[in-house]
Amino acid sequence: MKISIEAVKELRNRTSAGIADCNKALLEVSGDMEKAIEFLKQRGAAIAEKKKDAVAAEGVIEAYIHHTKRVGALVELNCETDFVARTDEFKKLARDLAMQIAATSPQFISSEEMPPKAEADPQTVCLLSQPFIKEPSKTVQEIITETIAKVGESIKVRRFARFELGVDH
Repeated sequence: MKISIEAVKELRNRTSAGIADCNKALLEVSGDMEKAIEFLKQRGAAIAEKKKDAVAAEGVIEAYIHHTKRVGALVELNCETDFVARTDEFKKLARDLAMQIAATSPQFISSEEMPPKAEADPQTVCLLSQPFIKEPSKTVQEIITETIAKVGESIKVRRFARFELGVDH
């Protein structure tokens, strides 16, 4: 089966996956766009699962300061190599996560960090469980998983801090 370049471009625009990956996904599902999107999501999840135990000791510390200069956030985002830490995808993810932290004020990275008897909603207080502010139909974890699929390395949020002028935490 021959896949049109227009179909590959559309899938790439909708998923940000590589051209070869888009072509392969469309071939796997006989050109069905929705099935190809699901195929790429599953592939990304599989890559992320394989990489979850990899040592992530490189990365960046990213800062975001709101335009009012009253709220700011720092996030340490780790990956496996300094090569990936310098990619646009990784730097954009770090920037987006710092903005997410400033906007939503999470208390924990994941639900595993929550105290056993905590009554708070993980979608509210756990960064990875929150709806992503730039794309609320996805969680922050899903956005990280998509980036892992793109760069091919483990990515972990190691720690973060949020500052608000005049507020003690």
